[in-house]
Amino acid sequence: MVLQLEKTTFIYGQLNALEKLELWECSNLKELPSSIGQLNALQNLYLGWCCNLKELPSSIGQLNALKEFDLSRCFNLKELPSSIGHLNALQVFYLNGCSNLKELPSSIGQLNELQRLYLVGCSNLKELPLSIGQLNALQVLFLPWCTDFKELRSSYGQLNALRILYCAYPNLKELPSSIGQLDGL
Repeated sequence: MVLQLEKTTFIYGQLNALEKLELWECSNLKELPSSIGQLNALQNLYLGWCCNLKELPSSIGQLNALKEFDLSRCFNLKELPSSIGHLNALQVFYLNGCSNLKELPSSIGQLNELQRLYLVGCSNLKELPLSIGQLNALQVLFLPWCTDFKELRSSYGQLNALRILYCAYPNLKELPSSIGQLDGL
């Protein structure tokens, strides 16, 4: 039996100890209720292949224990709420294949624990916000097939913990001089 969710109607507030929520391939899921912010113990949230998910509630930023967040292949997701910057424990963030995502909120620079950011195939993403340079814990940044990228921002040079930068930009003409500051790269 295959369960196809259109709405998550259960009451999240009653799941106080829930640490992992997997809603893989719920292609009919269009939205999450704002009550998702009540999942105080949630550490892993997997929404990969929720192809019709159009937006996230701002209450997503209340998930203070969230360490891993996967939105891969959420093709209809056009933007992220600025409350994403409140995910203080977030270490791994997958946005692979979010082809309608046009920009990341500048609040992403507030993710002090973020170690890995995957943006593979975000074909409408034109650039990352300058605040990306504030990600002091970022070790891995994957940006291949972001075909509209034309340059790497100079703020990348502030990513002191960066060990892996993977990018394949057909339109990239030059690297910023600040890239030389990345000793661990």
